[in-house]
Amino acid sequence: MLLKRLATVSILIIGYVLMFKPSWILNRLSAHSPEVLYSIQTQEPILALTIDDGPDPLTTPLILDLLLDHDARATFFLLSDRIPGNEALVQRIVDEGHEIGNHLTDDQPSIRLSLDEFEQQLLSAQDVLSQFGEVHWFRPGSGWYNKSMRAILTQHGYRLALGSIHPFDSHVPSSWFASNYILWRAQPGAIIVLHDNGGRGHRTVDTLDKVIPALLARDFRFVTLTELSEQAQGVN
Repeated sequence: MLLKRLATVSILIIGYVLMFKPSWILNRLSAHSPEVLYSIQTQEPILALTIDDGPDPLTTPLILDLLLDHDARATFFLLSDRIPGNEALVQRIVDEGHEIGNHLTDDQPSIRLSLDEFEQQLLSAQDVLSQFGEVHWFRPGSGWYNKSMRAILTQHGYRLALGSIHPFDSHVPSSWFASNYILWRAQPGAIIVLHDNGGRGHRTVDTLDKVIPALLARDFRFVTLTELSEQAQGVN
């Protein structure tokens, strides 16, 4: 009975952390692993918007159109296997003032790869992405990583970026939920995580169509991860 109660309490605690992501927990994580970016502490009304799993020839242009209409910047974590045939689209991302990050070659949990496979995919994706500009940010598939992966990233000049606002859009197929979750959780220095490609990409378009104007009306600005990181360095 005691074990069952402890298991229930543990599940509730994990659910609380995943759902609400209290700032004190994120601050502890950031202090414990300063090389991993979750968010920054600032009074400036800035947010970093990040988009995973592109490019997609149908949905990425719609996302870019919205960003252009609102003069907003984002960081796109791209899968290199999806770039062939979409080179002009990736070039558009860069030309319009956004930045690209390394999300490996295909959509799978990075933590399941052996270290050799992880490094091979990292460098393979880098070879493709570097044709469009410098790439300094990495995000693991499914968000899980370990110390050995971090060491490889550091060796190759990458910084690992996760986030502080993840509206579960990869699991909850609801733009209404994602939009309200982001608007509820938005605060200066936060990093928003959304997804591109297929149905997820269409939901992201709908979500951003609601969220961007609402947050701009609250005087927020959308910046790249690099701009957000530079703001943190300025504060320090």
